[in-house]
Amino acid sequence: MRQGRPPTAAARARSDVVAPDAGPALSPQARALDAALPQTQCTRCGYADCHAYAVAMADAGEAINRCPPGGAEGVARLAALTGRAPLAIDPACGHEGPRTLAVIDEAWCIGCTLCIKACPVDCIIGASKRMHTVIDELCTGCELCVPACPVDCIAMVPVTGERTGWQAWSTAQADEARHRYAFHQLRVEREQRENNERLAAKAASKLADLPAHTQHTDPDVIERKRAVIEAALARARARREGQAP
Repeated sequence: MRQGRPPTAAARARSDVVAPDAGPALSPQARALDAALPQTQCTRCGYADCHAYAVAMADAGEAINRCPPGGAEGVARLAALTGRAPLAIDPACGHEGPRTLAVIDEAWCIGCTLCIKACPVDCIIGASKRMHTVIDELCTGCELCVPACPVDCIAMVPVTGERTGWQAWSTAQADEARHRYAFHQLRVEREQRENNERLAAKAASKLADLPAHTQHTDPDVIERKRAVIEAALARARARREGQAP
């Protein structure tokens, strides 16, 4: 069963760092630690992704034993990079085990798309009200799709026999997962931005001729409605400007 716990108090100040590439400000050690993580993006460490956990270890002294997918070998790699003593995997974060693959029971799938939205590497394909399926070679075994499924039709099946940790996962697979996760984040951000732009354009269109777009006839009510829409547009504009590079 998936397990995980919140970040420790020492690292909460940096837990908002979730981007796959924080740019030049990212320390060399954080980059090295990120490269040593398996990139399953499972969140069992208590952070939003592998990148955020790497930053917390490098900059906030987070423990190096919070990554069950990396296993004991993963802890040894992190220990070598940080100069700390190796530790057993923190049981609060889960346990080392064989790599698993998400398998969807096609007979029970209702096509809700929630598993597609939950997958951090876009390895589930399907359409609304149509059966979904997992692209086996791209699945990281993160298990995030399991709790997202409302009909419990996803099972995690072990696929590596006795091999666990880095014996069940390769550097090439980690690199592929990292790239797919970065693309996933960019896609989600783009879709959110485009949706916000559509909503803003719709609001602006109504604002241009508000009396024609409301059932209210009282001028005071219409002006209050106008003020609400203008304030919402101003907040959205401020957010866009604040996020601009």
